[in-house]
Amino acid sequence: MSLSYRASLLLLLLSFAPGILGAANAPDLHIPLATHTLKNGLRIVVSEDHSSPIFGFCISYGVGFRREGEGRAGFAHLFEHMMFEGTPHVPKGVMSEVVEGAGGEISADTRSDRTQFVSGGPTSALDAVLWLEADRMEALAISDKSFQNERNVVKEEIRTNVLNQPYGLFYVLDLPQKAFDTFPNNHNFYGDFNDLDAANLAGVRDFYAKYYAPGNAVIAIVGDVNAEEVFRKADKYFGEVPARDVPAPPDAREAPQKAERQSTEYDPLIKLPAFAIGYRMPPHGSRDAIVAAVAGDLLHDGDASLLYRQLVKEKKVAVTVSGGVNWPLGNYYEYNGPTLMTSFIVSPQGTSMDTVLSAYDRAVAQLASGETTAAELQRVVNKMRSDLMDQLEPPLERASFLAEATLYDGTAESVNAIPRELEQVTPRDIQEFAQKYLTSQNRTVIARLPSPAAAKKAGHE
Repeated sequence: MSLSYRASLLLLLLSFAPGILGAANAPDLHIPLATHTLKNGLRIVVSEDHSSPIFGFCISYGVGFRREGEGRAGFAHLFEHMMFEGTPHVPKGVMSEVVEGAGGEISADTRSDRTQFVSGGPTSALDAVLWLEADRMEALAISDKSFQNERNVVKEEIRTNVLNQPYGLFYVLDLPQKAFDTFPNNHNFYGDFNDLDAANLAGVRDFYAKYYAPGNAVIAIVGDVNAEEVFRKADKYFGEVPARDVPAPPDAREAPQKAERQSTEYDPLIKLPAFAIGYRMPPHGSRDAIVAAVAGDLLHDGDASLLYRQLVKEKKVAVTVSGGVNWPLGNYYEYNGPTLMTSFIVSPQGTSMDTVLSAYDRAVAQLASGETTAAELQRVVNKMRSDLMDQLEPPLERASFLAEATLYDGTAESVNAIPRELEQVTPRDIQEFAQKYLTSQNRTVIARLPSPAAAKKAGHE
């Protein structure tokens, strides 16, 4: 489902000059940006950086898991695969051969609110990438053979990564299904076998026609390019792709949660119990969302985090703790609808849900009671800003971030404001956020326990 954006170019990509992004201790970003919109609605964002003769390209379509529709669980993921099946002009596999043959890389990724396709390499390969992406935006070779092939690939991926894996990604797939009430937010987005089996060629073609349209896409290009020249090339390659109407997004709003939700699952592949805890979060772009991001890192990020210190080191009711806002489907910025602050906890044998929640609640109570010090807050904010700079340094990842920001915020300029927004979070903000959102009535808890037979066997080992 999620493919790496880094491969053989990583060392070269990391050589980009940090001056463009600003010093690590500065409150502002200074990413240079230029924008252009084609007549068919396709938006182009360019960030010039002439430090190395390479580029990062991202085309982000505004379709993800939330837009699949009932009876089509897994369609967004499936269609990420379909986009590599070739076009009437370019057979399957040629696109990857062209990009990789030029010394570049190519990948794709689907999340709740977008599907992205990224390419990177020497700037001499940019024209080829633009032509190839325009070609598959205009038409795909969607045949019954290609559809059957990719459907089988997706089903095998689900078997490998979910059904036959310990814990089965329950903290990613099951938790939203328990925490939310509307279909856009609470279905199995990796792919439901019944929906995949019921899918047909007409439905796949309809999905492509509706969502893989110029007006539903943003292209971001970062690197050793000239913005005006890129805009001319975009007009040349994409300008003739016909505009198509895009359906309005579904209503993904959720009624307020009124009580804590708890459930228990059993897993024959595990020996240690695990717990997933999810709190409903404020909407993307709100002031509370930035505070949520910082609170999420205070709780989860690293050995110095509250949950690690209290659950692993002090109370010893956990062996690992992971999580954060919108985790692990992206960072705190990469969503545009209802999302969760998720905690994934693996505990020693025999640990109960009540024991874990008791220790967990004590950690959360420190935020709600105003115990977060200015020094502790600054440490976390400094790390978040440093992590952001690291993410934006490679052209591929910066292009991905800029395209996503344009889709969600209407402008890539919002990225430049993130460090200052993080710096403005105060201990009082953290306290008020915890009191408002980190409450038992706003959370869902799943215990994933060894099956009785597995637990009995583990007790004799």
